[in-house]
Amino acid sequence: MRRPQVCILGSAEPGSTAYELAGQAGELLARHGVTVVSGCGSPATRVAAERAMAAGGLVLSIVPPDEMPPPDWPATVVVPCGMGDARNLLMALSGDACLVIGGRAGTISEVCLAWLHRRPLLPLVGCGGWSNDLPTNPPDERQNSPILPWHDIDALAGQLRQLGLIPA
Repeated sequence: MRRPQVCILGSAEPGSTAYELAGQAGELLARHGVTVVSGCGSPATRVAAERAMAAGGLVLSIVPPDEMPPPDWPATVVVPCGMGDARNLLMALSGDACLVIGGRAGTISEVCLAWLHRRPLLPLVGCGGWSNDLPTNPPDERQNSPILPWHDIDALAGQLRQLGLIPA
C-alpha cells in the first residue's frame, strides 16, 4: 500500500523558530510513516529531510537540475527532473498535502500550483514569512482546498490527523 506523502515547501534560516519547527515536522512525519517530499534546496526543507531520515523515514527529493546531487544529499530517492523552476509543479503534485514554512517566490509558485490542484495546505503561522499570511490571504477566492494553519508541532499533528494522514 502506498504511504501518505507530505511535501515540505518553503524557507527559513538556521537558528529561527521556523527552521526548528521544520526539523520537528520532518521527524513527526517519519515517525508516523509518512514519506517526506523535499527539494532540500533551502535550509528549512533540508533540515526537514535530514530529521525525517534520522528518524528512519523515507524522503523523496525532486531537484531542478538534470544531474544527481552529491552522495550526502538527505534523501532516500532523488529525482533530478532537469526542468528548473518547472519542477515546482512536480513538488506541488507529489504530496497528499503541502506543509508551507516561511517562503519566498518559489514557495508562492508551489503553493499556487498546489492550490490549483486541490492539495491541502498546512502553513506555519506566527513565525514570519509568506506562510504566515496564507490563512487570511489564499491564492484566490475559489476555496480549492483546505488551508489548515499550525503554530507548533502539536497543532501540526492535529491538522495531519484531521486530514487522515496520521492516525488519530
